[in-house]
Amino acid sequence: MPEPAVPPTPPTPAVPLAALLAREDLALRQIAGPSDPSLVIHAAHTSEMADPYPYLLGGELLLTAGVHIPEAAGSGTYFDDYVSRIVAAGGAALGFGVAPVHDTVPRALVAACDTYDLPLIEVPPQTKFSAVARAVWQLLAQARTAELRRVTEAQQSLAAAAARPDPVPSVLRQLAARLGGWTALYGPEGTEIASAGREPEAPVRGALTELAEVLRPSGPGTPTSATHATAGTHLAAYALGTGFALGVATPAREPGDHTIASVAAVLLTLLTGEQQSGSGAARTSALVRLLLGGTPEEVAPLLGKGDSWFVVHARRNDQREHADLPGARGPVDMRLRRGARPATNHPHPPDLLAATALGASLGSTLIDPVGEVVRILLPADREPEPHPGWTLGVSDAVPPEQLALADTHAARTLARARATREPLLRHGTRPALTDLVPRREAQAHARTLLAPLAEHPALTETLRTWLSLHGSWDRTAVALAVHRNTVRQRIARCAALLGAELDDPDVRMELWFALRQE
Repeated sequence: MPEPAVPPTPPTPAVPLAALLAREDLALRQIAGPSDPSLVIHAAHTSEMADPYPYLLGGELLLTAGVHIPEAAGSGTYFDDYVSRIVAAGGAALGFGVAPVHDTVPRALVAACDTYDLPLIEVPPQTKFSAVARAVWQLLAQARTAELRRVTEAQQSLAAAAARPDPVPSVLRQLAARLGGWTALYGPEGTEIASAGREPEAPVRGALTELAEVLRPSGPGTPTSATHATAGTHLAAYALGTGFALGVATPAREPGDHTIASVAAVLLTLLTGEQQSGSGAARTSALVRLLLGGTPEEVAPLLGKGDSWFVVHARRNDQREHADLPGARGPVDMRLRRGARPATNHPHPPDLLAATALGASLGSTLIDPVGEVVRILLPADREPEPHPGWTLGVSDAVPPEQLALADTHAARTLARARATREPLLRHGTRPALTDLVPRREAQAHARTLLAPLAEHPALTETLRTWLSLHGSWDRTAVALAVHRNTVRQRIARCAALLGAELDDPDVRMELWFALRQE
């Protein structure tokens, strides 16, 4: 992104004038002008020109021994003209060397500096101008190093925030903390989607919204960033290239703030962006065709590459869910041991931004947040990988006509992954005994065997999960989000309805075979 408009000052960190005056080895003393602790300097420059204006960039400590001062200067307007030109050029302060030309600082110069609010520093005879200039550059180098360290640490923390389960809010919070201000994300319609930090007053908030609105068209000639100042607050807005915009409001603007905000803008662009090259139009066409009666086989080619698809079910992790399992780390909530229902609901179900970020990291924009679960349709040429903060259940790669079955497999695999605390679990399709039995005969046998459970889907699902987890009451309870006693009661009910001894491994094998045919 291009550098936003900033005041015409050198692109280096400034140092407080007070820090230079505090150097005991220099013995500098301020004798005129404001003594504001916020006064800063950007450089030191020595000049004996009567008009230093053409030689100043702004922000300098101008050092002079008064060689240019005429003998009759005190009776005219010489000092007023001289000081006014320094101020007009943006000079930050004036350092006057006592000796070898003058024994004292001219009183008329002191009066002129007071009149024009220019800090006047007396440089004693034993202090060389080169020592003052060297001290300024040392302070600037220290400030530059500190600023580079601040920027580097901010970049690392923003990158870490982008890898969290809730990346967009995390990036906004980290950016607000690093800049000491308020950050906001604006959607394509100009509405505020998310924010972080201490909220500013309504006028400042409104001004930032208007500044972000300037970047919305994102067409030729539209700026990618903009700055403004209002009510003592610095405002900046960054276009994310996806219709979104980042807004930042800070009480001050440090040299590295733009770099830090630009890093955040890049990360947010990746997190909120959609794959380009017509993918949006293709998805719209797919939706229209489905609504008008198109088949999955006709629609699938519009959704991306590949003839096969993975269905991924993902759920954000919650450490409390496993507190009562054997071998779990951390203290066990004793209320669970007294029969209370375990806390299985995640305190913060994934929002659209978190789901979009997860889909982008896996390589797909085909996402569907449903309650606490995010369903993702992933082309088979993209291999799903674990994602920090999430538990994933992945189906087999299937053709479009089997996506509904793959969705069921992904849901069951996710439940098993959560129960076994695996970050990613895949539904297996290796050759098995079931391949030796014709599918129609296997399904007929399954319907007959499981007929007593046909009107009890909760019992069927409990039995399937319990068998898949090798009869573990605790893990089945976690997978189904119920209490372990509920699992025991349901399994006992299944045994009674089926008239079977569920501790018998042969019975378990036959039931598992039947359940796999559904």
